Amino acid sequence: YMAPSLDACQDIVVVEVPKLGKEAAQKAIKKWRQPKSKITHLVFCTTSGVDMPKLLGLRPSVKGFMMYQQGCFAGGTVLRMAKDLAENNAGARDLVVCAEITNIMFWGPNGSPLDSLIERLLFGDGAAAVIVGSDPVVGVERPLFQLVSAAVAVDGGGEVEAVVKGR
Repeated sequence: YMAPSLDACQDIVVVEVPKLGKEAAQKAIKKWRQPKSKITHLVFCTTSGVDMPKLLGLRPSVKGFMMYQQGCFAGGTVLRMAKDLAENNAGARDLVVCAEITNIMFWGPNGSPLDSLIERLLFGDGAAAVIVGSDPVVGVERPLFQLVSAAVAVDGGGEVEAVVKGR
């Protein structure tokens, strides 16, 4: 039970999370059909590690933002940040990447905690990426949707609620 050391698990994460993020980012850039030199910001989010990805070869002037340990409301948080960056920086194009590897939660069966089994059923490894901007270049960019708002709030009882609205 919980036999692998945290260090051994983290060694895997440090190498593999950036690879997952890179693959997702490359797909998003390809669908965007613009040169990666037009990316102005990188927003990277993971709960799995603490390493900034550098595998994409983005320009040194790209402003990077890391979001760590956001858990299940990471998507809303990074979309809100990217929306704010795009709307407040003329011509900004933000590459948003979220990548996770859940090996920290993995251990062999021990016959008792049902919650560890449920965690393995619900959560898995993966990555997603999207380009966020405002004022699309007509005839060049084709937005898939409009991000109206993204908010994360804590209610009076201390519960966290994330809401993303788009069209």
